[in-house]
Amino acid sequence: MKVLITGSNGFVGKNLQLHLAQRKDVRVVCFTRDEDMSRLPALLHGVDFVFHLAGVNRPLDPAEFVSGNTDLTQALCKVVANVAEITGKKVPVVYTSSTQAAHENAYGNSKRGAEDALLELQRIHGVPVHVFRLSNVFGKWCKPNYNSVVATFCHNIARGRPIQVNDPAAPLTLVYVDDVMKRFVQIMDGADAAIDADGFATMAPQYTTTVGELARQFQVFKDSRETLMTERVGTGLVRALYATYVSYLPVESFAYTVPQYADPRGVFAEMLKTPDCGQFSYFTAHPGITRGGHYHHSKTEKFLVIKGQACFKFRHMQTGETHELLTSGDKAEVVETVPGWTHDITNIGTDEMVVMLWANEVFDHEKPDTFACAV
Repeated sequence: MKVLITGSNGFVGKNLQLHLAQRKDVRVVCFTRDEDMSRLPALLHGVDFVFHLAGVNRPLDPAEFVSGNTDLTQALCKVVANVAEITGKKVPVVYTSSTQAAHENAYGNSKRGAEDALLELQRIHGVPVHVFRLSNVFGKWCKPNYNSVVATFCHNIARGRPIQVNDPAAPLTLVYVDDVMKRFVQIMDGADAAIDADGFATMAPQYTTTVGELARQFQVFKDSRETLMTERVGTGLVRALYATYVSYLPVESFAYTVPQYADPRGVFAEMLKTPDCGQFSYFTAHPGITRGGHYHHSKTEKFLVIKGQACFKFRHMQTGETHELLTSGDKAEVVETVPGWTHDITNIGTDEMVVMLWANEVFDHEKPDTFACAV
């Protein structure tokens, strides 16, 4: 499949190029704002699908709204119509319009003019057209301090710069660029596009939040390097916002240190904490060193030796039953501690031992649920 992307160097275009680069069955040709419309016939030769992403939204001269949105789209439609008339090939077009097209302003009028040209192309020539009125698309590579509050907040907060929040309660409807890409690729592959009552293609999921909540969330992401407390970043809006925030980190912030505590036994370092799923850490032990020697009422832990040789010992606090097991970094084996059993771990090797540790709750100095008791 040969695919044309107009506006290929824009925010959405760059993301689409990356997604399509994963496909061995897709060849992409690009049209950028530096090229003249006269190139469109040559670029469209042999094309099977068009993603029309090009547009102008902040010109120096308002006349550029018409030339960059309406005129360009009309020129594209003329070429697609010629292809349909001459060859009978109806090349589908996906167009990224804007919710501003529903409003009476220079930008909205120019986007609506583009929509009208595409809908006429569909009506007269039967060309499949999918018009998306997108609002507040966010994600990696969006230009900060331009027209995206998400990009601006991410860029500034990641660099410790101030942000401006005029109305914290102002509502926002957001769509994530990777969700947009997924839908675009589905349509390219032949899926039907769901349309709303006005005939425009719909995008899902859409997320709702406020400007104040958005600012708070990004500050929490930044602070997590100090608190080690991570949000629920695996699903939904928070996942998308976290991925976006991290994409704005300057290269000098790709790495950060975490607290590390050293004593004659070795070192202990906390890596990550969660509100309700415990915390992750690691520790080392020199040869012959024993760590632990305590029991818990409710807390449980998972140990994974990733280097060295270990002997785990357990004793039941009521019955006195004992248990011992050996493991090493050569075997991916998790050892789990059990409430009501005192336990310890000894480095029985000749080299330093390194152990990963997960506890099901964040350590609370006031209520540690950890009681010293030799095995």
